[in-house]
Amino acid sequence: MRLSTSARITSAIGLVIILGLIVIAVFADYLAPYDPVTGTLGDRLIPPFWQAGGSTAHLLGTDVLGRDTLSRLIYGARSSLTVAVVAILVAGSIGSLLGIAAGYLGGWVDALVMRAADLAFSFPTILLAMVLAVVFGASFFNIVVVISLVLWAEYARMARGESLKIKEMDYVALAQVAGCSKVSIMLRHILPNVASSLIVLATLQVGVVIILESSLSFLGVGLPPPTPTWGSMVAEGRSYVVSAWWLSLVPGAAILVTVLSFNLLGDTLTELINPERQS
Repeated sequence: MRLSTSARITSAIGLVIILGLIVIAVFADYLAPYDPVTGTLGDRLIPPFWQAGGSTAHLLGTDVLGRDTLSRLIYGARSSLTVAVVAILVAGSIGSLLGIAAGYLGGWVDALVMRAADLAFSFPTILLAMVLAVVFGASFFNIVVVISLVLWAEYARMARGESLKIKEMDYVALAQVAGCSKVSIMLRHILPNVASSLIVLATLQVGVVIILESSLSFLGVGLPPPTPTWGSMVAEGRSYVVSAWWLSLVPGAAILVTVLSFNLLGDTLTELINPERQS
């Protein structure tokens, strides 16, 4: 299938931005001009370099503790992408395997997995994160657990729907006649054929995870300070929206651009893999 010119352009822009973010996250130690968690009070609230009072020493200004905004933004990209990748790997692996088992085996397995998925969809994410933060303390592990508890059900439902169609295919019937075990059929014949749809879902959900992580960090139940995250940067700047607009606007713009880029890439992959879904 051929994409339209506009679709190719938008997907290329999204891909370039995503690759740039990955490079920034991986090489943050070398790209950040300053330590993101230490600052100088004498340099507090310096505006971006293009504003009066700004300095090229701090291109995007500094925060209330004199920490360099650009450095915190760079390390925030690492935090957000790391949470997104780990949470999606955990949720995607668990949800996909459960969904395939539900679709292929049917019966009580299907009923159990789907009721568990319904329960997962009913979880109030923010409340669950707050409870875990109070009981166990805010941590990387907790935020991954919370997000995974919410996301796995999406993969389970998609994998189940695809498995219901694939298990009726002739090559699955031939594998059964050849004496292949149920586990072998699910892993060797069904999983590879649902992988493309699951990859598209994962791409689209990167943006969802980044927004979730940012929301949790904004509320103080995400990654613990002084770890820089885009959500915590927005929260720290909310009291200075008028006098120091860059504190919230810069990380907010980073969240917007990142989520939009992953959504553009996900939409393009959807059109390539499932062209019948095009409007």
